[in-house]
Amino acid sequence: MSIEQTLNWLQNLPFPTDIRESDWLFPTIETVHVFALVLVVGSILRVDLRLLGFANRDRPFSQMAREMLPWTWTCFAIAALAGLLMFSSKAVVYFGNIPFRLKMLCLLLAALNMMVFHTFSTRQLHAWDSAVPPIQARIAGGLSLCLWTLTVAAGRWIGFTT
Repeated sequence: MSIEQTLNWLQNLPFPTDIRESDWLFPTIETVHVFALVLVVGSILRVDLRLLGFANRDRPFSQMAREMLPWTWTCFAIAALAGLLMFSSKAVVYFGNIPFRLKMLCLLLAALNMMVFHTFSTRQLHAWDSAVPPIQARIAGGLSLCLWTLTVAAGRWIGFTT
């Protein structure tokens, strides 16, 4: 089965059809998606600003990360589920949409950035936890801010191009 056939099959399932044809279902799911994404980006912003040395310099990074991480992952799961539901309602349209593809690329790059940061920069966390983070951690924080800003901008752009 080709990608287009799979996407057509997905969007023609009963629930995606209900989302697409309902006057209230899509906007409700979109609202949940946006609220969850705001919390995801807000929690990541706090951590990234700490990495860059612009905020919460008096708090250990590990403490801040420990407090923010559960919020980040819970809200990310909610945002992802809502996003998948919206995607399923017009899978063919979204798959071919350039802003959608840009958003997915930025999400992938943000995930890779996070994995590299946690794999390499946190190895010496004990040395910089309560001080200025090393340059690699600051670069990861700055890159994260850029990628999440692009993710939000591309997501907003989707609404104007579908």
